[in-house]
Amino acid sequence: MSFTDLFESGEHSRNLSHFAAIANMATVNGKLGVEEEKMLKQFAEKLDIDEREYEKVLKNPSIFPINPPNSAEERLERMHDLFKIIFADNVIDDHERFLIEKYAIGLGYTVAQARELIEKSIRIYTGGLSFEDYRYLLNR
Repeated sequence: MSFTDLFESGEHSRNLSHFAAIANMATVNGKLGVEEEKMLKQFAEKLDIDEREYEKVLKNPSIFPINPPNSAEERLERMHDLFKIIFADNVIDDHERFLIEKYAIGLGYTVAQARELIEKSIRIYTGGLSFEDYRYLLNR
């Protein structure tokens, strides 16, 4: 096996575990909604998850361990992906919040960092931004 094959295999493994985390969040409230299923299909394509893997993950997403990326940028992107699926129904419940905190810690954030990231993200996704934050995001 070449070095490139090892890298691609490791990258795919990280993508598969990330997709499983997304699927776990999408199914936390029971059955998948239309929007959630649509987003899962998009994430599967983005993460190069084939149909067989997609079905296996949906059957039992919890069997896939968290496999964190190496860069802070990629970790933040993974959190963003999860918030998109959580807020597909415009609500975050206590169980989803608990799971996303566990996932953030699994990605390598400290408990304090995870909680701060989650609080800020919830404010962003629920429209709870101050005018200054809103202006900052628009002018970035």
